[in-house]
Amino acid sequence: MTNEAAFIASLRALATEPAARGLMDDAAVLRIGGEAIVLTCDTIVESVHFLAADPPEDVAWKLVAVNLSDLAAKGARPIGVLLGYALGPDDWDAAFARGLGTVLGAFGLPLLGGDTVAMPQGAPRAFSLTALGVAGPAVPARDGARPGDLLWVSGTIGDAGAGLKLLQGGRSEPAGLIERYRNPRPRLEAGQRLAPLAAAMMDVSDGLLIDAARMAAASGCGVSVELDALPLSAERLVFAGEGREARIDAATAGDDYELLFASRPEDAAALLELGEAVGLPFSRIGRFEEGRGLIATERGERVPLPARLGFEHDGAGGPALPPAP
Repeated sequence: MTNEAAFIASLRALATEPAARGLMDDAAVLRIGGEAIVLTCDTIVESVHFLAADPPEDVAWKLVAVNLSDLAAKGARPIGVLLGYALGPDDWDAAFARGLGTVLGAFGLPLLGGDTVAMPQGAPRAFSLTALGVAGPAVPARDGARPGDLLWVSGTIGDAGAGLKLLQGGRSEPAGLIERYRNPRPRLEAGQRLAPLAAAMMDVSDGLLIDAARMAAASGCGVSVELDALPLSAERLVFAGEGREARIDAATAGDDYELLFASRPEDAAALLELGEAVGLPFSRIGRFEEGRGLIATERGERVPLPARLGFEHDGAGGPALPPAP
């Protein structure tokens, strides 16, 4: 299988329009007059992004939510979606359509169009969604972090990964962890209010460590992540504990769809106040530094990085880039 990062690199020569941001971001930003139109497209595949036994209504929710999470990371307000749908059994399709209506209604979004196709017998289900949004003057990219900036994350991490493990083990409790896996909540309000303050921003989809490494690489600097500062929910702590291995597992599991962002140190107090205002904790978890690569620390001491930093579509889930020397 072709490495995901290598394939994207081969496409960069085609992405010459400034809106593409050099394919270094999770969304395109098309400026028309005085408005910024933000476009993103995500595909989810059975047995890769969701389980075959997941309810179709939840699959519909996840498909929309992961796209809206990309818009949230650009500070954009969603305005509509386009659906690419692979037809299957009638009852499954009907349940998916009901779920799609529920999630679009929850976010006040119209379905603007799309396409349907028939898949070969026995092929895994696969669905694609394009989401469109409108942003203000500040549309944070991945590449705006600078040495000395602080690294922050919203909410808690590792809950969805724990929920996936529960389902794979045939368990249905704690329900809150499974809910985080099947029904992620895009941080739209937080993203819109963070946009003027964030030097760089993206969502955590493939794992906090690999996504922090990607932000640092795009910004041309290094980053250190403090494992003991990672925000973990009470349910996850009961499920997995809080030792180093548990924290590394949370930081590499993915599917969190929280906001990962960089800020200037002088904005720290304002960010804490903003988190309180939107009812979502913002945690400072690291710092950007001179050089390149990723460092993990615990109680001020450097710790070895895991072989797998997060998820990649290369069949291995290996590191996105080498660790810092």
